[in-house]
This record gives sequence, structure tokens and C-alpha cells, in this order.
Amino acid sequence: MKVVVIGTRGIPRIQGGVETHCEELYPRLARLGCDVTVVRRSCYVTEENKEITFQGVQLKDIYAPRKKSIEAIVHTFLGVLYARKVGADVVHCHAVGPSIVIPFARLLGLKVVMTHHGPDYDRRKWGWLAKAMIKTGERWGVRFANQVIVISHVIDQIIRTEYNRTDAHLIYNGTTRPLKTSRMDYLNKMNLEPRRYVMTLGRFVEEKGFDGLIRAYAHASLKGYRLVIAGDADHENSYSQRLKALARHHEVVLTGFITGEPLNQLMTHAALFVLPSFHEGLPISLLEAMSYDLPVLVSDIPANKEIGLPADDYFRTGNWNSLATKLPLKLAAAEKLFAVGGEKKYDLTNYNWDYIAQQVLQVYKETVSK
Repeated sequence: MKVVVIGTRGIPRIQGGVETHCEELYPRLARLGCDVTVVRRSCYVTEENKEITFQGVQLKDIYAPRKKSIEAIVHTFLGVLYARKVGADVVHCHAVGPSIVIPFARLLGLKVVMTHHGPDYDRRKWGWLAKAMIKTGERWGVRFANQVIVISHVIDQIIRTEYNRTDAHLIYNGTTRPLKTSRMDYLNKMNLEPRRYVMTLGRFVEEKGFDGLIRAYAHASLKGYRLVIAGDADHENSYSQRLKALARHHEVVLTGFITGEPLNQLMTHAALFVLPSFHEGLPISLLEAMSYDLPVLVSDIPANKEIGLPADDYFRTGNWNSLATKLPLKLAAAEKLFAVGGEKKYDLTNYNWDYIAQQVLQVYKETVSK
């Protein structure tokens, strides 16, 4: 079965939740016998990831302008043409913005699976025109895709209520139990002590709430603890510049976009993982923190609450006083836990990537058979 993947920036080692999703999913589908090609946006291909295959997945680099307002739609349109040219059995389109091209793909005779990763039109970075286009992508994608995958009950309810599509497949994001590291050379380089820092992870966009986290951290006066933010901006703008300035002012550690051993060290030795987002689909970064058995403190948005953490692990979204109040309490509890060699344990049964790959393969088989 020949599968062409569009909508993502690409893999491997490219920042973003959809990109992490694809990097975990498609090597597994390749091992299950799929002939998978991920179409990558040329502007995200660097010397570090300039390769033609990744763990059995073919990589096809196609032009995309490095401009947030048009890069996705231009690239996805060209990706559809490529899928038609190579005779794809299934085109898998990720995210609602790129899904605006799904009617065009269907007109070309292609069979399309759409994964709805969340209502991206709610993101603060978009103006009214961009929001309207992304909303149109959601509407057309949900209406015209042969099969729709949703990553949470929240998203499933959106498409049931707004578009009366009741046959979507609920397939969660996933995580993999990591091999924790005893190395600390990256921590030493960043002047960090094990279990003496709070960390978060994500792109520098407004809906992640990192500016509020910095203010809450400063207000809480956490003696002996640092704040670490791993990630960066895809497109440098006034918000990301203000965020970096605020971080420097409060001596927050900014790592930039990291993967591999540096990220493994940060996650292994953190004291607490915080996710202050206003908007998520189903946050892979939170699932990753849970896979490292870390205590967590997250905003009470529906996507985070769907994971079903204890009530004490949530704070009121956007209420930085609430976060500042909870931070020292969570860290005190974490100190006691780590002092006796304990770890937080979470049930991650529903978030197993091998199981997820089997579910997606079944969707492909249904798509082709119909």
C-alpha cells in the first residue's frame, strides 16, 4: 500500500506536535508493510536532517515558502500533485489548515485520510483572514475526506456538532517509554542541577502561555530552582522576541529546539513539568513528561483534562496567580517523592505508538477497500 503524507512540516527532528506524531507513527507503519513517503517542506530541511530516508520512510522535499501565512497551503497543494503523480493508494493529510486542499485531491481521484489535530483557528497568531481559511480547511476536510481521524473526544465532539460527521476514528497521540539516562553533561553545560529545575517544552507561540509561566515562576520565588524552556519559534516575531527578553530578565534557561540526548537528560532529571497552554489538540509533550514519570502541573483546558490526571495536577487556565500558588506546593511534594527514590506512575495504555500504528493501518485498509 503506497501512502503519501502531506500537511506536516516533515520529519525527522523538526519542531512541532504534528511532526513528532509523524516521526513516531510512520516508521512503525513502514515496518507493518506500508510504502510510506512523507512530503517535507523544503524550508525546514537543514544539514542536520538532509536525508532521503528515515527508518524505512521515504522523504520527499518539495518547495515551500518560509512564510507562515502561505507555506502550508502552497506546500500541501504541491504535495497533492506529487501524490497523484506517484499513484498513491492513500493520501494522509495532517491538520485542518492543509486540509483545505482535500476537495482538490478527491477531484484528482485520490483517496484521502485526514487527521484532525485540533482547532488551529483558535491560535492567537492568526489574523481574521487566516482563521477563516483554516476554518474552511476544517469544514472541507471533514466533509470530503474518505476517512477522518481525531486525536481526542473533544475534537470528535466538534466535528459531530458542527459538521454532523459521526464516523470519525478516535486514535490518540502516543508516547514511548524512554530509556532514561544517567548522563548529565548537557545539564552541566547549561549549569543545571538534577531535580532542581522546572521545565516546559514547545514552540514559542502565544497559546503556549510561556510568558505567563515565567511571570508565575518569578512571583513564586522558588529558591534553588531554575526554570527551563525547551523550544523556539518557527517564525521569529514580536511575541517570541518579547518572550526571550522576559526570559533573560528572569534568568530563565532557554535551550532552543533540542532532541535526542540533550532532551533525554532534561526530561530524566527534571523536578516538575509544566504545560500552561491555552490551546492543545492532545499534547504529546505532556505524554512524554508522563512517560518519564515526572510530576506535572498543567492548565485545565479540555484537551489536558481529557488525559484524566488528578485534580491537583491542574491549575486554572490563564490564572498565573493560581499557577504561582501551586508551583511551590508541587515542588515540595516532588522533593519528598524523589527523596525516597519514588516516581510518579501513569497508565499510558491508550497512548502506545505500536497500538496506534495498528489502528491507523486499519483505517488505511478501510479507505482502500471502499
